[in-house]
Amino acid sequence: MLGAVASFSAMAVAGREIAVELNTFELMMYRSAIGFVVVNILIWRFGGFAQIKTDRLGMHLKRNVFHFTGQNLWFYGIVVIPFSQLVALEFTSPIWVIILAPFFLGEKMTKPRLIAALCGFVGVLIVAQPGVIALGAGHAAGAAAAVFFALNIIYTRQISRFESVLSVLFWMTLMQFSLGLILSLPGGIPVPSIDGMKWVFVVAIAGLTAHYCLTTALSLAPASTVAPMEFIRLPVITLVGMILYDEPFVWAVALGALLILGGNFINIRAERKPKRA
Repeated sequence: MLGAVASFSAMAVAGREIAVELNTFELMMYRSAIGFVVVNILIWRFGGFAQIKTDRLGMHLKRNVFHFTGQNLWFYGIVVIPFSQLVALEFTSPIWVIILAPFFLGEKMTKPRLIAALCGFVGVLIVAQPGVIALGAGHAAGAAAAVFFALNIIYTRQISRFESVLSVLFWMTLMQFSLGLILSLPGGIPVPSIDGMKWVFVVAIAGLTAHYCLTTALSLAPASTVAPMEFIRLPVITLVGMILYDEPFVWAVALGALLILGGNFINIRAERKPKRA
C-alpha cells in the first residue's frame, strides 16, 4: 500500500502536467496502451499467457467500467482544484468500502472498522471544509470519483480471490484502452509532444505499479483493512502540492489527516490481533 501511495502521487503530478495536451479520455487511452505492452511482457516472462484465461469477463468489465469512470473524473479534478482537496474528497472511497464490504464481500462490520469509518468521515469534512470553501465542478468530480473507486476496490477484492495480479492487469489495460479509444475517436486523437510523452509514460508506469500494489494488497488482506491505509496519501500529496505548485498549507488539512490516520491506526491494530492469536 505504501507503493500504491507513491505511485498515485506521481500519477497526480504527471496528470496535471499533461492536461495541457490531452483530455482525460485520450490520456487513459495512451496510458492503457503503454500498460498493455508492459503487462504482456511480464506475463510472457512470468507464468505465460495461460494465466489470463478467465470465465469472469463480466466481473472484469464491471470493475473496469467503474475504475475507468472514476479515473477520468480524478484526472479532471487534479487540474481544477488543489491536490489536498481532491484527495480529501477521494478519501471518502475507503469509507464507502468499509460500509459496503459487509454487503458485497461478506466481511463483518466490527467496532474498530466503524470507528475508522467515522474518524475518516469527520477528518475528510475538516479537510474539505464544506460551506467555507466554494465548491465547484472539480469537487463534484472528486466526490463522484470516490464512489466509483470504492466499487472498483470491492470488485478487485472479489477478482483477486480467483485470478492472478497479472491477469487483472491484463484485462484492465485491454478494456480501458478500448474504452479510451472509443471515446477519443470522435474528436480525433492528438499525438503528444516529446515532453508530453514523458508525462504520459509516468502516468502509464505509475498507474501499473499502483494497481499492482493495490491488487496484491487486496489479495493479502481484507478490503476494509487495506483501503484505509491510503489515507497516508493525504499528507504526502499535500506536501507535493506545496513544493511543486505553491499550494497553500491549511491547518485543517493537518488536523483532518491526523484524525484520519488515527482511525486507520485503530483499525489496523484491531485487524492484527486475531492473526497473532
